[in-house]
Formats: sequence, structure tokens, C-alpha cells
Amino acid sequence: MNHITALNASTIADAVARSARRNADRVGVVFADRTWTYPQLDVAVTAVARHLVSLGLSKGERVAAYGKNSDLYLIVFLAAARAGLIHVPVNYQLKEAELQYILTDSGAGVVIADADLMEHVENTEAGRAAQRLTMDDLVPVATAADVEPVADGEFDVIDTDAVQLLYTSGTTSAPKGAVMTHRSLMHEYLSCLDVLDFSAEDRQVHALPMYHSAQMHVFLLPSLLKGSYNVIVPAPVPAELIEIFAAERITSFFAAPTVWVALANTPAFFERDLSNLKRAYYGASIMPGPVLKKLRDHLPGLGFYNCFGQSELGPLCTVLRPEEHDDHPGSAGRPVLFVDARVVDPMGEEVAAGEQGEIVYRSPQLMREYWNKPEATEEALRDGWFHSGDLVVADDQGFIEVVDRVKDVINTGGVLVASRQVEDAIFELDAVAEVAVVGMPDDKWIEAITAFVVPKGEITEEQVVDHVKGRLAPFKVPKAVHFVQELPKNTSGKILKRELRDR
Repeated sequence: MNHITALNASTIADAVARSARRNADRVGVVFADRTWTYPQLDVAVTAVARHLVSLGLSKGERVAAYGKNSDLYLIVFLAAARAGLIHVPVNYQLKEAELQYILTDSGAGVVIADADLMEHVENTEAGRAAQRLTMDDLVPVATAADVEPVADGEFDVIDTDAVQLLYTSGTTSAPKGAVMTHRSLMHEYLSCLDVLDFSAEDRQVHALPMYHSAQMHVFLLPSLLKGSYNVIVPAPVPAELIEIFAAERITSFFAAPTVWVALANTPAFFERDLSNLKRAYYGASIMPGPVLKKLRDHLPGLGFYNCFGQSELGPLCTVLRPEEHDDHPGSAGRPVLFVDARVVDPMGEEVAAGEQGEIVYRSPQLMREYWNKPEATEEALRDGWFHSGDLVVADDQGFIEVVDRVKDVINTGGVLVASRQVEDAIFELDAVAEVAVVGMPDDKWIEAITAFVVPKGEITEEQVVDHVKGRLAPFKVPKAVHFVQELPKNTSGKILKRELRDR
């Protein structure tokens, strides 16, 4: 078990060791055919931490993890935290050029990858220059039976040390590595435990990518600190998830709205006994109203939580709880325990309740800086606040409604239109499975409102346009509607509007 490095410090590894002592007889993680009790998990973390140090890595060096969800992916993160190394999660969909960027920018000295992904690592200059291990290489290390307890003073780690470079999703620009410390993430975990109603009796499934901050830091790590039962699966396949929900008596699940939409469109969701499911978490965008109603009508005991935030804060910033959904439809809730927020105009002055502005934050959850990007750091951390780039409206009770990303607001004929408002109107149509609205360059309008629609029934461009005309002002009506088989998304389910614009 890990010792407390300093009397008043609390690192992530310290917290995992405490959980192992409190939950000595409980199963913590299940993946495929491997099951880990909390003490077994803690021992595995120590073993892998020592192995990483034996590779010649010293405190502060970067370890890149490039793989799908697994128990070893989790253990690598916790081992890096224990050894004082900096974990670099890498989107497993990235290939040579994008992978080269992350490995070069972070300066990763070791890359740990799934065996079937190692070829992509070896095809990059940065990957060839680094030491390389597969996740499978670490299985015998993690499962070794003769692991000595951590010696006093063996690892020199304090809570102000950096523990992760959390790269932004890069949906609007090149990814930036947010430097997260043990202290910032521990505060974020406490915010999650305070507002998301986790229990030691929870049985959670973790299916969204663990390289992404939400799955790892809003759900898996807080759940481990609480002592819950956690099933890790490689990817959110609806039919497989439903079987796991039923077989494992799952009580809570997090997914992007796109995954909940897919579940709601799968007949088995309504055929299997899923009465154990009590808490449904979603984020990245507002849940479509018709989908939310369909799910709530089928499982009236299921409470929905809208979780909103961004990577630079770990990422949870605001939450709309189940009892608040009816009175605040479309809201992303209020700031969590350790987040202070205000809404400001372009000059940095706070706007009145009900007026649109950019939401800015300050919090002990906040990143220290952007890695190797002092100008971007200065731009984001100015006037004593972190500038999020999200446009919101806050009411007099502090509930926020996200209008759009600053970069997703469409300038059509000199008038600014929030793409989300148009998307919500189109989503009311029963024949629409998914929709994304972007501004396309236009000589007349500056940007022409353009809708990309994934249909699930017969529908025409004229029907979409006529429906929006009946809901919104004329200048908000799409100038064009394109029907597509699917929308481009990252592995967290976030729609990549940049790719739509590039088309």
C-alpha cells in the first residue's frame, strides 16, 4: 500500500491506497475475464509504477497511453501517478500525423499502446525515438504475486506535482495539453462525489473512451474512491451494453447523448429488465427532448444528470440534477462544489441575469497551464479567470443554458445565430436521428446556415426547412439541408463540426 508522501498532501495514488484499505473485501474493477479487488488493484499499481521507474524514467517524465479501454489502461494511469510521472492519454483513433503531434508536443519518453495499435506508433518519428511497450507486456507485471509494499520515501510525489497532460479534443483547433496536477484532479473528484450521488453500492459501466477526461475523471476515478463495482468495456456498443446492464445489474451509466439516442433506438432496451438502472449521466451536448422523454417514460425511476464542463477543469463544471430537469429544461445546471463561475461580455464585464455572455471560471480544479504554450495559457488565463469559449445565459438562480461554443456561432448576414437553437428545432422531427448545424462560407450571407441531417425515416429538405420556419425567425432557417449516413464524431461522441465545414 502506498504511504502518504507528506503529512498534509493527498495524491491520487494516496487516495487509491486509502480506498483499498477501506474496501479490502470488495471487487473494484472487472474487465473481460480479469477481476480486481481493491487491494489487488492497489498492488498492481505499485508493481507497474516500479516497472516504469526501472525503465529509467524519473519524476516529471511523460508516459503516453495509446489504447482502448481496459483494466491495464487504468492501471497505467494510476501507476504513473504513483511514480511521479506525467500520464499522456492519446485518442486511439489518431494515426500517424496526429499521433506524431501529441508525442512530439508532450515529449513522451515511453509509449504504452495496444498491440494492434503499435504499428502506428512505430510509423512516427517520435514513436520510434521513445521506449515502447504494449498493454499486454504489463499483464504479468500487474498480476505478479510477490509485490512488496511501498517503502517509506520510495516515491517522491506531492499533490502540486503534474500528473497528466490532458489534451483538448481539438474539434476547433490543434489540441493543447492542459497540465493537471494531483491537487486539481482531487478537487474535481470531490466535486463529482458531492453532486452525482455516487454510492459504494453502485455498479457502473465505463464504456466511453478513458483517454477522455469525462469517463476517467468524472466517473471511474470518483467511483473507485467511493468503493463501487466497476465494469470496463472497450467501446459503447448499444446491444452489448444492454446485455451488460441486465446481467451485471448495473445501477448507473454515463454516455454522450448520441449513445443514449442509439440505446433508445435499440428494441432490446425496452425488452430487457433494466429496473436496477437508477442514474443516467450525459454530457457534451443537451439530450434531445424526445429521447429524454422516451427513456424516462420507460424507466420512471431513472434519474438523469446533465454534466457540463471542459478538460481544463478536469472536466466537471456544472450539473443539472434529476429533480431540476423539469423546471429547467435545456439547462446545464449550476456550478459544482469547487467551481466559481460568472458570465461576462467581450470586455470582461459581468452581464445581467438572462443576458448572453462567455462563461469564465476559477477553481482549484483548474489546470496549471497549457504545456509548452505560454501564449495560449496567457490568452485563456486572464483577468483572474479561465476563459472557456462557451456562450451561455444564466438565470437569477445561477442555472446556465449553453448557447454555443464561441466558434460555433454563425454569422449570417451580420446577425449571430446559435447553431444549437436550430439543431433543437430540427430534432423535433420524428424522422431525424441526428443533426448538426454549421455556418458555411457564403458570398452573400458571410456564413450560410447549413444543416447536416442523419434521417431515420422518410424526410425531405422542404420538410426540414418548413418546420424550422414554423419555429424560428426567418434568418435562422437553414439555407441548405444535406442528408448524410452519419456525422463525424470523436470517440467521446462529440460531433466534429470542423470536419463538416471542411466538406
